[in-house]
Order: sequence, then structure tokens, then C-alpha cells
Amino acid sequence: MYAEERQQAMVRLVEQERRLSVVALAEAYAVTTETVRRDLSQLERLGLVRRVHGGAVPAGSLSTIESELSERAAINTDLKDAIARAALSQLPPDGSTLLIDAGSTTARLASMIPHVSRLTVFTHAVPVAGRLVNHPQVELHLLPGRVRATTQAAVGAECVAALDRVRADTVFLGTNALSRDHGLSTPDSDEAATKSALVASARRVVVLADSSKFDKESAIRFATLDDVDCLVTDAGITADYRDELESLGIEVIVA
Repeated sequence: MYAEERQQAMVRLVEQERRLSVVALAEAYAVTTETVRRDLSQLERLGLVRRVHGGAVPAGSLSTIESELSERAAINTDLKDAIARAALSQLPPDGSTLLIDAGSTTARLASMIPHVSRLTVFTHAVPVAGRLVNHPQVELHLLPGRVRATTQAAVGAECVAALDRVRADTVFLGTNALSRDHGLSTPDSDEAATKSALVASARRVVVLADSSKFDKESAIRFATLDDVDCLVTDAGITADYRDELESLGIEVIVA
């Protein structure tokens, strides 16, 4: 098989399998792993696949464009409402301290917190703060930093430094993408640094993510699956994917 034919076949196989390792591709085409790496590098330059650690995924599975918050809020609205409602079961007891990340689903959760819940809440997200500012039992703290127009959330060194002084019982976290190998990821480095600080500041990490985020990878990882205690998602999660996550010790709640 000529190199061009092999590379075309690789693209088709990666599209079909969604992810393949360098070793598996070398065995499939009876070539060395060095040859496969050269092929994948060339295919990535052509925009036909994306290199990931140890292999390749289809070009479209690596999310590099970050949608505006208003745009994301209008997508999968029923699923996000259901996920937010299911996540209420993960609220810590009265008197606890809570962190709430930016995101369209976490903002929905904030608006659903019962008026009898007595909590101290830290958030870097302006929409989340707006939903909680009149809550009768919430002591609200808005974290400092530069507010990004895309997510309407404060980010940067000032925000990370403030989070370093906080110890919360639970964080409700959003993500642009979630995969087995790359963990939780987002396109923006400042947003990723803030999300990492949120994870580090909480005893329990609860991720709210609809199933469209699974097997996707954005540029910057901010947490691994080992950091996650609970995932709240929708019925689009497959049984195999759920079993795999639960085998890692993650509690999976399906809305």
C-alpha cells in the first residue's frame, strides 16, 4: 500500500472508531509506530485528524471554538434544566460553603436553589451572581478578576489568588469537553486556570455536563477524571460509558 493510500485509509478508520492509538494503527497497516506518527502529523497538518496523547481522533472531535454564553444557553435547554434539577440532590447541608462555576447549566442550578437553603456561595460568574443576589438565605461572594465577554465570568491571577484562600464543601463545575484521556477541558487558558482553582478549593467536585460533551477534547485541560466525585448528565450517556466512569469511582446521576 502506498503512503497516500494508507493515510486515506487511516482517516476513514479514525472516523469510524472515533479514537485509535498509534500502536493499533501500526498493527492495522503493518508499519512501524514511527511511520504512523509521521502519517498522523501530515494528516493533522491537512486538517483531517487531530493528534492526541498516544494516537488520533477525528478532526471535528477537538473543540477549539468557544461559543458565547448566550449561544450555549439556547442549546439543549430541556436537558440542561433537567440536569440542573437533578444536581440539586448534591447540594451540601445548610451552613456549608459552595462554589459555582460559570456556565449555562450551572446558572440554571443557581436559580433553582431552594429559598430555604442556607449557604455561603462563591462564584466568578456574573449570571450566577445575578440569580443569587436576592436569595434570602445565601451569603453571596463574587470573586474578583477580568470578566470575559464570552462566558461572563471573572478570570485571571486575581481570581485564582482569591480562590486559593477559599475552602468549600462542594463545587458545581461546568466543562466544554470531557474525555477519558484528556479529562475536563476548555479552549481558554485563563478560564482553565480559574476552573483548576475551583477544583483545588473544594472537597467535593460535581460536574454538570450533557452527553454532547463526552468524547470531546478542548485545548486546555483543567481537571482529570480522578478529580471528579460526581457527574450529573442526561440519558444520552451510554451504558458502557457510564460503567467506565463508575469504575473510576465517579458517581453518575442521570437526569
